[in-house]
Amino acid sequence: MQLYYPRSFHKLILAGFSLAVLPLIFALINNAYSIHQLATHSQRAVYQAVQTTQNTRFLIEQITSMERSIRQFAIIGDPSLLQGYGHAHERFLDTAHKMSALPLDAKQKLAMDALQNREAALFERIGRSGGKPDIINLAAAELAGLSEAARGLDEQGNSLVDREVDTMQKMSGEVQRFIFWQLLALVPIALLLVVGATRLISKPIAQLESAIQRLGEGRFDTRVTVKGPADLESLGRQLDWLRLRLLDLEEQKSRFLRHVSHELKTPLTALREGVELLSDEVTGKMTAGQFEIARILRQNTLRLQKLIEDLLSYHSAQFQTSALAFSEFNLKGLVARVAQQHSLAMRAKNLSLNLAASEFNVEADEKKMEAIVDNLLSNAIKFSPAGGTIRVQLRRRGADVVVDVMDEGPGILPEDRSRVFEPFYQGGSEYTGPVKGTGLGLAIVHEYVSAHHGSVEIIVDGNPGAHLRVILPSRQVEIAA
Repeated sequence: MQLYYPRSFHKLILAGFSLAVLPLIFALINNAYSIHQLATHSQRAVYQAVQTTQNTRFLIEQITSMERSIRQFAIIGDPSLLQGYGHAHERFLDTAHKMSALPLDAKQKLAMDALQNREAALFERIGRSGGKPDIINLAAAELAGLSEAARGLDEQGNSLVDREVDTMQKMSGEVQRFIFWQLLALVPIALLLVVGATRLISKPIAQLESAIQRLGEGRFDTRVTVKGPADLESLGRQLDWLRLRLLDLEEQKSRFLRHVSHELKTPLTALREGVELLSDEVTGKMTAGQFEIARILRQNTLRLQKLIEDLLSYHSAQFQTSALAFSEFNLKGLVARVAQQHSLAMRAKNLSLNLAASEFNVEADEKKMEAIVDNLLSNAIKFSPAGGTIRVQLRRRGADVVVDVMDEGPGILPEDRSRVFEPFYQGGSEYTGPVKGTGLGLAIVHEYVSAHHGSVEIIVDGNPGAHLRVILPSRQVEIAA
């Protein structure tokens, strides 16, 4: 799936944050709209209820005023009292008009219309009565009935208020439930968007980190490709240019080492042959001093040859650790084969080998495992005292392979333990071999073990001598039962 990236990393971060906060902004706007609707409805309902209650009570007051004026006229007979009735009637009509303008329900409208019709008919009858007491008294009784009808309208208004309160409570509950379910739905969406934005941001960075790690490990065979914003893709192209440059430099260094080693081996071979001829007294008898000079020359030619071989071996180990060729083989047989190659050196120092191992197969790079065991044994032989014992233990620990090599030499000094795996580092322990080492053997072991994603460590167990342990994890080594 092709992902679209902005042209710059800053825009990518901005887009990621925007995606993350977008659901929250939507939720806030939606909640604000829902709350606004609830508040508007509540305000309208409260205003309508208050207006209805006030106008209904005004109607009751006007009807009561009209009834009082009619009863007083019936008793006193003063025509001015009819004027008070007329004023109350006008106020009743004005209040009824305001009442009718309100958004009443159907029942309230019917009651209001009936109240207005009865009051109008009564007003017309009183106007035609001519002040007759019987008609006036009947009108007063009917006004009392109108007052009861108005009170009924007031009760309907109170019921309307109660209904509106119930409606608002229901709406409030619905809004709360809507907000709850909305948040419940938006939280996983927001999380998904956050994860997606994080992936968009972290993917090109992870590609850059992987490319830099490959370059640091000397793996120059994989092209550096970064998919993302234009500026990060440009950085990826620069890293690929750096890869090609490092690869070219590595090839130049390899050619240089090959040429130098070839040029050195030719005169070195001539020197060794000359020394051998002198030692064999081909050119004539030699004195004891001449034999000593020939021995020194022979020893130094051997040391020079080992230096060249170790230098080439370390170079190969450092820059070709990624080229692992896995195969299944018997580890005990490999150790025995390597030990046989060192038999002459062990015999020269009267050393014995104690190999403690069961028969099991491992899956690893056989040549590199052979180099690991070879360097560990060579290191143990070099520092072992004459007549000593070298112990090698092979065992399985869970799904791991553990290789222990122990000697009876002076051991590794505490100040050297942190540096013995560095190339060309030689510790302060005294060696007893004929040729001094180059300090590359344990460095090669470290490189090859790291190539298998394993570890090599120094074990301090209180026993004399050095104890080195190699552990190869299960993800690189499969042990056949």
